[in-house]
Amino acid sequence: MENIKLGIVREGKKPIDKRAPLTPEHCRKLEDKYPRFQILIQPSDIRCYTDKEYLEAGLTLNEDLSSCNILMGVKEVPAADLIPGKKYFFFSHTIKKQPHNKKLLQTVIEKKIQLIDYECLTHTNGLRSIGFGRYAGIVGTYNALTGYGIKNNLYKLKPANQCRDLVELENQLGRINNLPDIKIVLTGEGRVAGGAKEALNMLGMEQVNPQEFLEKQHGNAIFCQLGVNDYNKRKDGSMKSEKDFFENPEAYITAFVPFTKVSDIFLSCHFWDPRAPRLFLPEHINNFFKIEVIADISCDIGGSVPTTLQASTIEDPFYGYNVSTGQKANPFEKDVITVMAVDNLPCSLPRESSKGFGDDLIKNVLPCLLENDPDEVIMRASITKDGQLMPSYRYLSDYAAVRA
Repeated sequence: MENIKLGIVREGKKPIDKRAPLTPEHCRKLEDKYPRFQILIQPSDIRCYTDKEYLEAGLTLNEDLSSCNILMGVKEVPAADLIPGKKYFFFSHTIKKQPHNKKLLQTVIEKKIQLIDYECLTHTNGLRSIGFGRYAGIVGTYNALTGYGIKNNLYKLKPANQCRDLVELENQLGRINNLPDIKIVLTGEGRVAGGAKEALNMLGMEQVNPQEFLEKQHGNAIFCQLGVNDYNKRKDGSMKSEKDFFENPEAYITAFVPFTKVSDIFLSCHFWDPRAPRLFLPEHINNFFKIEVIADISCDIGGSVPTTLQASTIEDPFYGYNVSTGQKANPFEKDVITVMAVDNLPCSLPRESSKGFGDDLIKNVLPCLLENDPDEVIMRASITKDGQLMPSYRYLSDYAAVRA
């Protein structure tokens, strides 16, 4: 292996993000395994692992990362901080043409950066190989239950970001002993949904199938999990595989509306393709809509959940959606749906989520970067290279048109 330097960048996006792609322990193990591989840590006073912890692990701190071949962060690197000609790993939030990151992608192209987006790193079967989804699901569900308790004056939980760790968060959930016979519906079957189920299982909540959820009363709190063929249906009425939905989402309409009439809490944990139908429309909200709390854990603003008007914050996770006006309101007023739409939920448990992410990175990604990559894992996740969009991402051409 040729000499390679990897730089861990200081997170620069606001609001601040305390996570790290690799912990001190991860970095130490990597340098020990690959003698010609060095990791430089850009100092940070906000990172959940301190500079001292990296130093104690034998790592090198360096403000200047220009000598690094590869640079790695978590959230978007500010455009002004991007070093030309480098290989960057971070969540770019550009593949859905998110308006707020148009300039970022344009700058990446102008500076001839190879951008590898964590969201695009997949196994050969198309499933994502890395992510913070588990902790997003756990914290998002915890927040939803917190909001439901406040809204109905049932119980109070410590804010997720004030919990010391996952153990304390689980202990907080264990304090809920007066949960009524509510119904919780969650959409999705990936990492985020798995985390949501994990949180619900901490409560010992019973899971039922979608039909039972819609048709029966159970006398206890229950939840159901919906896959793509549960919350969508083909316009022509035919039954197709999940693969067909992912390949032809425009051929589908929503099948989620019946669930809005019987659910008390909705956990949105699915990936949304802009070509796919929205789960419900604003006009559905005034038509037997029962949901009191919506946790849009996926947090797609302007996406499949129309009550998601904007992202909320870890410190102030809730806002209200006025069912009459469709406008933002106090989250716990009457005739208001309580919305939780934090877009960096894993930051509430930054050390644990960083460790889980780094474990996946070392297992599924870094061998492809530092050894062999026969399945072209890195290239498949590269949005740009040498000042051009890669073939799979040329649909972004109009969005990423370089400024004159």
